[in-house]
Amino acid sequence: MAGDPRQGRPYRRLVAAQKARGLPCARCGGYINPHLDPRSRWSFTLDHIVPLSKGGDLLDPANARSMHRRCNSARGNRTGTTVPQRTSRRW
Repeated sequence: MAGDPRQGRPYRRLVAAQKARGLPCARCGGYINPHLDPRSRWSFTLDHIVPLSKGGDLLDPANARSMHRRCNSARGNRTGTTVPQRTSRRW
């Protein structure tokens, strides 16, 4: 297949199936509104438990979970769902 595999039918099917499950965000536990504009930071995105950059399988349903776009971006390519602790600049 030429081009980006995320534009292919198998990936779109995986995204649709995960979205249809209606699960909360795997990072923050919040509700994900399936009708939001995809560009909204609170919209649905498919997150990979094992990041693709670390050898995760793009099309494996066991490697997929629901997440807000904002939470997925904040997670980056780290494994796990823990939120990094913020430190205070005040001494």
